[in-house]
Amino acid sequence: MLLTALKWIAVAAVLLALATVVAARLGAFAGSAPQNLGVKDGRLKPPSRTPNSVSSQADLYPDHPQREYARIEPFPLQGDAAASIARLRAIVEGMPGTAVVKAEAGYLYAQCTTWLMRYVDDLEFWADPAAGVVHVRSASRVGRRDYGVNRERVEAIRAKYLQR
Repeated sequence: MLLTALKWIAVAAVLLALATVVAARLGAFAGSAPQNLGVKDGRLKPPSRTPNSVSSQADLYPDHPQREYARIEPFPLQGDAAASIARLRAIVEGMPGTAVVKAEAGYLYAQCTTWLMRYVDDLEFWADPAAGVVHVRSASRVGRRDYGVNRERVEAIRAKYLQR
């Protein structure tokens, strides 16, 4: 009797896992694209209020609860704004699961989608010639934590960007 119950529990667990993956593949965990992305008054959107984003402008929000977690260095400009964004675009377009949504002379917005569960992260770059940097923000749309995924992505992009 106990063995039969354990078999049913195992079958239920497998079916639940399978249903979760199917739901994810159909976009259940993608979330909605934020409506307030882009540059406004020289700023990208603030970091998320939970530990699932990074921003090179985190210090512009001194009372933000995730300022320390989100803080990441901006990228140095390489040439002018358009050249820097073009270089970043080429890198981002070469990343699996990443699609450029908007590309302008000084701004780039891409969506990064994980393979299995189809989670979507929003990735932005804004070239600030006055400061000589490219600011970056990468944030998960859903979930409370990102387990460092956004930071790892940005640092991987930085490593390629800085290669000559």
